[in-house]
Amino acid sequence: MLTVRRAEPDDASAVAAVNVRSWQVGYRGLLPDDYLDSLRPEQRRDRYTFGLDDPEAPSTLLAVEGDEIHGFVTTGPARDLDVVGCGEILALYVDPPRWGEGVGQRLMVKARAALGVGGRTGAVLWVLAGNERASRFYQADGWQLDGETRSEVIWGIEVNDVRRRIRF
Repeated sequence: MLTVRRAEPDDASAVAAVNVRSWQVGYRGLLPDDYLDSLRPEQRRDRYTFGLDDPEAPSTLLAVEGDEIHGFVTTGPARDLDVVGCGEILALYVDPPRWGEGVGQRLMVKARAALGVGGRTGAVLWVLAGNERASRFYQADGWQLDGETRSEVIWGIEVNDVRRRIRF
């Protein structure tokens, strides 16, 4: 049975593996193949800091079945200055073999509930431009494009993103 729980420090390797597999499948055709093929979980594992009690620090929830992690969502306060009082979905990744099984929806329900705590008025998230699968998912969940775009470097690759927003 699929459950959702908070990530713990010992989950970092498994979360990094889900993250890498998701990038390698989901961003194929959007990012260079040689870059995607070179990704390794051990390169990302140490960047995860789970189990912090700081309310301003990112918080990660995991979708698990038994000991297997099928996906994760990381939330925190919005980083953009034009959305003060909002939260942010910092990451949402589901292991590709679990796509279409409702894992992302379960994580998003829990993430929106967590983001709504403390009087937040809404939330934002950034999507890689051209990622139609993710855009359809967020659109169906009520997240609307708000017209903001950005270019940034993530894991050493420059990407273009579009912002989506939802109000509570």
